[in-house]
Amino acid sequence: MAILSDKDIKEHLKSGKIVINPLTNPKVQIQPSSVDLRIGREFKGFRIIRKPCIDPMDQSDLESYMESFYIDEGEPFIIHPGEFALATTYETIKLPNDLVARVEGRSSMGRLGVTMHVTAGYIDPGFHGKITLEISNIGKMPVALYTGQRVCQIVFETMTSPSEKPYGHPDRDSKYMGQKSPVTSKIKHDYEIKNINKTRMV
Repeated sequence: MAILSDKDIKEHLKSGKIVINPLTNPKVQIQPSSVDLRIGREFKGFRIIRKPCIDPMDQSDLESYMESFYIDEGEPFIIHPGEFALATTYETIKLPNDLVARVEGRSSMGRLGVTMHVTAGYIDPGFHGKITLEISNIGKMPVALYTGQRVCQIVFETMTSPSEKPYGHPDRDSKYMGQKSPVTSKIKHDYEIKNINKTRMV
């Protein structure tokens, strides 16, 4: 694989091969080999619940474990030490079938002790939607996050050939295609989880 340079990114954006909408300030957001993305206005955090754990086998809606917060422009969302929250990028992304992307936290955020993804930094070819951010504060102090603030960067890599079954293909279990807000885990729809539940019911 090869990482796209700023020159290639600009060409792909101009041709429509890559879509980042809105790209409000290309001069600031386009970096030497990435594009800075901003945080949206909706956040999700875990409620305090009286369950011993989150069990993927539990068929109740995981959405009920979390609550949404909508932050007005100019108002902060405070993430406290040890806290975890979901958010999305302000921008909607669309990838072609021969490019993959990775979301990385900005160094300026990391130096505050705030990470922007736990494991979901990889974006499949063919994906379309906003990117869910998995935000953790691993530092010692609360940190304020503001809507429209640049918090992460997206890196594009070329594939050896276009994917035969990209994300969103009818044969794929593309659970997060087209997401527009922070989406909680849909792990209960995973093949192996559904299969175990079927076995339990027999």
